[in-house]
Amino acid sequence: MKKILILLCFLLVSFGYSQKKELRSANKFIERGEYTSALDVLESISDILQTADDKTKARSMFLYGMIYTNTEDFDKAVESYQLAKEIGGSNPLLDAEIAKLENAIITSAIGDQENENFISSAKKLYGAYKINPENNQLYLYYAASSSVSAKDYDQALAYYQMLIDINYEGIETKYYITEVASGNEIEVGSESEFNLLKRTNDYSDPREEDPSNPVLYYNLGVVSADLGEDDAAVEYYKKSIELDPSNEDSYLNMVAVILQGEESIVDEMNSLGTSRSDNIRYDELKKIREDLYLQCVPILKDLVDLNQNIEAVRTLMNIYGTLGDNQGYMEMKNLRDQLDQ
Repeated sequence: MKKILILLCFLLVSFGYSQKKELRSANKFIERGEYTSALDVLESISDILQTADDKTKARSMFLYGMIYTNTEDFDKAVESYQLAKEIGGSNPLLDAEIAKLENAIITSAIGDQENENFISSAKKLYGAYKINPENNQLYLYYAASSSVSAKDYDQALAYYQMLIDINYEGIETKYYITEVASGNEIEVGSESEFNLLKRTNDYSDPREEDPSNPVLYYNLGVVSADLGEDDAAVEYYKKSIELDPSNEDSYLNMVAVILQGEESIVDEMNSLGTSRSDNIRYDELKKIREDLYLQCVPILKDLVDLNQNIEAVRTLMNIYGTLGDNQGYMEMKNLRDQLDQ
């Protein structure tokens, strides 16, 4: 029995030594840029690594992460570093390599953007977000935008919904502080300057604002509309306007969504005959069409009041004409003529 125990201890020591030797060998290949050879070494001991101690497992995952970063297999790199962190915890060397991975992913994603390979860019940006979800929410926002550019609306909607779920509100924090001498509140350019001014007697009432992002809701409206989810699109455009009343595109897009059903209504009206039942149906469709117009009137009036948007003026003029509102029609016609001059 004693001999068996001695033999087992010997085997364990031998396995441990072999693992460390192979990991050192893989590391040397990585340092020389011979990533295929490094991967072959790790793969050759993969079965042994499954029964290794946590320190050895974490070290192997760390090496896998370095290999996959340099070969731009980013999904596997993210997974490897996450496992290294879960098994062995964080350390300065691991954090530095994760930062390199993040930079590599972003650089590659930018290249994809320039080549209009938006699907690949979105996937990489999402990977960058997963590296550090608490601090990299902006990458998830960009991943959603890239998906929109790729017309991959299902994926875009999934990313935007994730942003909503994590209460993503904006791209930057703004800093404000009041000058004691003048009593005026000013915006401070950076957090470091803000922290310095707070310590002086010349400034008071410091405050921070992480502004809500109307563009996020605008994009959600665009995506929802393209997916045929009109009610959701209208609600998202309303939210975008609530957050930024000057966002003209949100007004116009909301009107476009509401009026989307008009064409089929007009087609059916034109297809009807002169029978009693057709006349009844015609009146029903006319009422439905007028209701669509009436939904649009206050939206367009707000936009006209905001900036005399010429497209809003022309659309409102046509709506008033169809509704038989001569006063409203002439008001918009005169304004259109002034703006066209």
